[in-house]
Order: sequence, then structure tokens, then C-alpha cells
Amino acid sequence: MTPETCPNCGAAVPPRAKCCPGCGSDEATGWSDRAHSSRLDLPDEEFDYDEFVKDEFGPQREKPPGVRWLWLIVVLVLIGGLLAWYWP
Repeated sequence: MTPETCPNCGAAVPPRAKCCPGCGSDEATGWSDRAHSSRLDLPDEEFDYDEFVKDEFGPQREKPPGVRWLWLIVVLVLIGGLLAWYWP
């Protein structure tokens, strides 16, 4: 039977709800404290985001020198071409 208020977090539970909308406790877990986070598969507190990114995506590649100058030259040539086309 669904309680009116969750014994775990105190949130109001709608009639015929299968679980608490606040913490996730349900009939299978007995509306217990463990239902709050035990099945969410959250990372531990020692989770290192930088190490995770490095493992997932590999080491960050360095851009070769001169790439910024190349793009600057390309943009300037395009602007010059547009100006030459606009003002004959």
C-alpha cells in the first residue's frame, strides 16, 4: 500500500504511485533509505573527471604551430575577396 507521505524523505506521494517522486523509494525496497541512491550507479566521491575524460577520449592532441595564422590568412583573403566583389 502506498503511503501518503514518504517515510524516507517526507515528500507527498500521489495515490497509486509506484515510487516516491522525491527520493525513489518504492514497495520493493520497503520505502527504505537505500532506495535513495543505491541503484543509481553514481560515481564515487573520489571520481576524477580529468582522468575519466582522458580514459574515454584519449590524450588531447596538440595543434601544430601556425594553424591560427593559417585561419587568420584565410579569413583575411575571404574578406578581401568579398570587398573586391562588392566594390569593383
